[in-house]
Amino acid sequence: MDHALLISRLGRQIREKRMNRGITQAQLAELAGLTRQKVIAVEKGALSVSMMAYARVLGALECELKVIPAAMPTLEELGELF
Repeated sequence: MDHALLISRLGRQIREKRMNRGITQAQLAELAGLTRQKVIAVEKGALSVSMMAYARVLGALECELKVIPAAMPTLEELGELF
């Protein structure tokens, strides 16, 4: 499984969770002790973002990671990789 795809999925899930909670990127950044630009990078699934930044955002959203078997990529996800 491609690591970029996995990080992209994580970023998408974080964005969905934030939006479902009705908070802005700026509010999440404040809760996580990060800049808004870093939250944007997390939600985009940027490979340059540290695991600590992802952990801080997840903690601010009161979420955690769970390791599960990876699903095959969708056609949309494949298109985003190229």
